[in-house]
Amino acid sequence: MNFFSIVKRLMGAFLLGLVMTSASHAADQGTAAEAEAMVKKAIAYIKANGPEKAYEEFTNGKSFKDRDLYIIVYDLNGKNLAQGANPKLVGKDLIGLKDADGKPLIKMFVDLAKDKGKGWVEGYKFLNPVTQKIEGKSMYLERVGDTLVGCGIYKG
Repeated sequence: MNFFSIVKRLMGAFLLGLVMTSASHAADQGTAAEAEAMVKKAIAYIKANGPEKAYEEFTNGKSFKDRDLYIIVYDLNGKNLAQGANPKLVGKDLIGLKDADGKPLIKMFVDLAKDKGKGWVEGYKFLNPVTQKIEGKSMYLERVGDTLVGCGIYKG
């Protein structure tokens, strides 16, 4: 085998490894459809079990956590009621919380819930609980009475 054949094989193996790593990373990330489905499942759970039990499950249980997907709930003043990735945020008024670029995250969520009732908040950054890195994120949310229920996807 000559030098070029060896280099060609090594490059092929390297590129295959790169493709496989990228595909497995993508499989570790939730999709937009999965985020929307989780929000709908969470709303049904609230209606069936009541807010108190639901918020406890979203925050401390396992049935609403899947890879980097988790449920959040806020009231329309920006108070956190449930947080699947960081229970320390529950009960805190976070209306002034900003992302790494200074975007007012929770205000963006509340405004969308009040103005449209449901939809996506795009283009902000947040800590991914799986990678522990600040990554681009989009949040799907739906208004439920005086609250919003959301699930976001990372675009790491």
